[in-house]
Amino acid sequence: MSKYERWTKEGLIKRIQSLEADLVRTEKHGLKAAREPSPSPPKKKKVERKIDPSKYSTRLVAFKLAYLGKRYGGFEFAVHANVPSIEEELWKAFVKACLIFPEKPEEINWDAWEYSKCGRTDRGVSAFGQVIVVRVRSNRPLPKKPVEVGEAKVDEGEDGGKEIEEDSTAGEVEKKPEFDDFADELPYCRILNKLLPPDIRMLAWCPTTPPEFSARHDCRERQYRYFFTQPAFAPLPQSLENPEIATTSRVKGGWLDIEAMRQAAKKFEGVHDFRNFCRVDSSKLNINFERKVFEADIVEVNDAETALPFLDRDEFRPASSDVGLKEKLPKVYYFHVRGTAFLWHQIRCMVAVIFLVGQGLEDPSIVDRLLDIEAEPRRPNYQLADEVPLVLWDCLFPRDEKPENAIKWAYLGEENPLSQHGVTGLLNTSWEYWRERKMDELLAGQLLNIVSSQADISLRRDPKAPSRIPATTRVFDGGDKERLMGKYQPLLKKPRLPSPQEVFDREARRKGYADAAEMREAFVRKRAEAAAAGVGKPPAEVQALEEGVE
Repeated sequence: MSKYERWTKEGLIKRIQSLEADLVRTEKHGLKAAREPSPSPPKKKKVERKIDPSKYSTRLVAFKLAYLGKRYGGFEFAVHANVPSIEEELWKAFVKACLIFPEKPEEINWDAWEYSKCGRTDRGVSAFGQVIVVRVRSNRPLPKKPVEVGEAKVDEGEDGGKEIEEDSTAGEVEKKPEFDDFADELPYCRILNKLLPPDIRMLAWCPTTPPEFSARHDCRERQYRYFFTQPAFAPLPQSLENPEIATTSRVKGGWLDIEAMRQAAKKFEGVHDFRNFCRVDSSKLNINFERKVFEADIVEVNDAETALPFLDRDEFRPASSDVGLKEKLPKVYYFHVRGTAFLWHQIRCMVAVIFLVGQGLEDPSIVDRLLDIEAEPRRPNYQLADEVPLVLWDCLFPRDEKPENAIKWAYLGEENPLSQHGVTGLLNTSWEYWRERKMDELLAGQLLNIVSSQADISLRRDPKAPSRIPATTRVFDGGDKERLMGKYQPLLKKPRLPSPQEVFDREARRKGYADAAEMREAFVRKRAEAAAAGVGKPPAEVQALEEGVE
């Protein structure tokens, strides 16, 4: 691996600027050496003050954080990514706050800080209940060295002579007030929020984080929500719709059959093999595709409507709709799912199929068919749902078998109300960020209302204007607009992707093995050799065998 591969973007920029400055100084020195026999001494550079880690204690702390992932390349730091990751922003904040003391601050490496994370969200995905664990600097006093018992002290007598008497209190430690986690400890969340971008916020920390706690392995439940609107995209007036489209879809374009979507969602509940609802990672040879889903449902978001009056016209409404005539449109819903853990892209695959059901392109029974791996061993090549509306909503702890690893959150503002409602408090800064985007939504909505009310399309001033739109299926996959795809091809008639075993065998041959079984045996041997040699961590490719959680 190159020396600079794990550097932050800012670290690389500073390094380039330093090298450029050195080059400029060298060139200037070569040109002016003959003219300036006695150059003025260079100015002293300011030396950055550094904290001595040996003077501080540390503690393992669990943090709950939220972030809007639209402008990030995912939660995990990736060496070759061209956009920042959440982990990179966290690293910079922790380093700048001197909560961790890496030898190479510009290089992202959490290994020395007992770091773990609960969810590895993909590019564009947000989280409102992500959890990480880091060993950080603490204000808790370091333990003092014990005083030797029997230490003598010298006192002067009244006549100026000296008397030596044994200190009867020697060895006794002066009692100090007990350390308070809120009055005496560093305000971790406030410190980090001052350094993090406004779309990443620390929400809480745990003062009693168990010493063996793992944000990943101690999580018993992860909750996700995928948000969407009803209608999903702008419907066409009835006069422009092509009657041929009605033979493909039972639902008017743009609208969703919420009840059918709910029926499909409920079929995911329980323990199932989700290989047809995920993306297969060729490096995860030991992955188990079975996952347990506690709950899956379609839920309406109350009081989240934005009135668009043109949707109230009969020409835009579906013939049979469960939407009340007096309700504001569009409405907002989310796909709610709770489970122990999820496969790579599992939720986006589940949502993609649910959207096809909602648009009347597939029947809810398609979920049963794809969960039957005997009937469908290979996943149909369908489009994943868009990543932006997906949110890691919450992570719950502990697992039932480890009740001692329970987490008690101290939310920002509970120690001091001004941390929530002060000028730089969490609520005020979040309000500022929200209002900016609310104004964008408000103005865009007003513009849409003006556009929808100005033109009289019945005039048809151009005699050559088509009377209907082309017979093209418009498909919603969670994005900001529909996707045109010609004539819809049912899922069971689509081309199939390679099975997981075929993917693993192909990866094994690429690495020089006969098949996946041989590569798996080789990795098991490497793990055993690493354990026998006392190596803390096995090789990276061996660690990857057991990973597969989204």
